[in-house]
Amino acid sequence: EILIRLFSAKLVDAVRQGMPRRYVEHADDLPVLRGRLDVTRQFTILAAEPSRLACRYDSLTADIALNRIMKAAVARLVRIARTADNQRRLRELAFAYADIADVPISVLRWDEVGLDRTNSRWRELLNLARLLLGERFQTTSAGCSDGFSLLFEMNTLFEEYVARMLKRALVDTGLRVVSQGGRLYCLETEDRRGLFQTRPDILVKRGDEVVQIIDTKWKRIADRIDDARQGVSQSDVYQMMAYGQLYKCDRLTLLYPHHAAVKNSEGVHAVHQVTGCSNWLQTATIDIGRSEMFSERLRAITDF
Repeated sequence: EILIRLFSAKLVDAVRQGMPRRYVEHADDLPVLRGRLDVTRQFTILAAEPSRLACRYDSLTADIALNRIMKAAVARLVRIARTADNQRRLRELAFAYADIADVPISVLRWDEVGLDRTNSRWRELLNLARLLLGERFQTTSAGCSDGFSLLFEMNTLFEEYVARMLKRALVDTGLRVVSQGGRLYCLETEDRRGLFQTRPDILVKRGDEVVQIIDTKWKRIADRIDDARQGVSQSDVYQMMAYGQLYKCDRLTLLYPHHAAVKNSEGVHAVHQVTGCSNWLQTATIDIGRSEMFSERLRAITDF
């Protein structure tokens, strides 16, 4: 679905700028002369039909190899796309390519595609279409061909996944999960303007009260006897202390992905009281490689 979205979004933008066209030579027998006369055909095949003229002419058309490839890719993706946005874009594209000839994938003329300075923006789309139509698959081995990279911001992805699964886990508890909410300021100016707005990853709330703050960290927590901090960053601890003060919350959790180097099983690994106040900061891990009962396991870590 990600590749389909990438291809369809880029193709929509390209089509809006103008579908590529080129002059294609035609040969036809017409009642009036168009282009130039095909003398050989006129005085042989059409010798007995003086009312028809053997014409050879160039016509500007969009029905060319490049557009036929794009239409074939759209037609294939329409059948396999599942998300609503992808389906909507592909339907729009199918309408835009309605006047282009339908050509089976096996007989598409890749060799007839000509890319120059007038249509160079289609080069990436052509490579994507080749990939999606199955003619070439990307590998991780060495080579000289171009490919595509899909990069994900893992901090954001981990946070979003945990937030969504936690919402499912707490659906029957009277608690609600707020992702990237709060937005309280750390400081105020003399005229009451806020400075340094905060956005905790996950707030667990009962009514208007914040009962737990969870900050997800896409980092490898340590499990060494000689490291009481377990690799937890000092800046992360300061951040959680600030959250506890601002949101008046006693339960603070730093949640990390579980990995094989951690000897203990997933769950809460350490609980510490913040000096001089009633806040408690716990560090925990969750194994995202195990999909079974993930919501229940996550609920056990939050202990609700």
